[in-house]
Amino acid sequence: MQAIVHQLGELFLQAVPTVLIILLFYFILRALFFKPLLAVMAERDSRTAGAEKAAQAAQAAAAEKVKQYQEALKQARGQVYAEQEAARKKLLAERAARIKDARTRAAGEVSAAQARVAAELAAARRDVEAIVAELSAEIARRILETPPRPGAPAREAR
Repeated sequence: MQAIVHQLGELFLQAVPTVLIILLFYFILRALFFKPLLAVMAERDSRTAGAEKAAQAAQAAAAEKVKQYQEALKQARGQVYAEQEAARKKLLAERAARIKDARTRAAGEVSAAQARVAAELAAARRDVEAIVAELSAEIARRILETPPRPGAPAREAR
């Protein structure tokens, strides 16, 4: 057993330079490679987080601008619809006024035509009444003047 302990001691002794070299290599790598690498990674993480915050702020600003744009668009549409409605009401009012004027003129023309027709009817009645008296007198005169024709039946007085 002593031989094994002795061999283990020699093995540890031979391993000491390797362990020292590994420790030295570790400290050198840590100082020259890992510290700068970790610093760069930490800086990258902080920049990434800052960029994410900036991106979120930009998205929030863009969303606000979109909301403002949509509101402005909604107001513009409302204004256009209001203007169209006002123009439509104006046209309807003008149309109603024209129709009213046309109806007034037509009613005036109809009443004037009715007056003319009534006047013509009255004149025609007067003419007919004047002619009726003359025609009846003429008919009576002719009937009374005509001598009876031979062979014609005798007329009876009624």
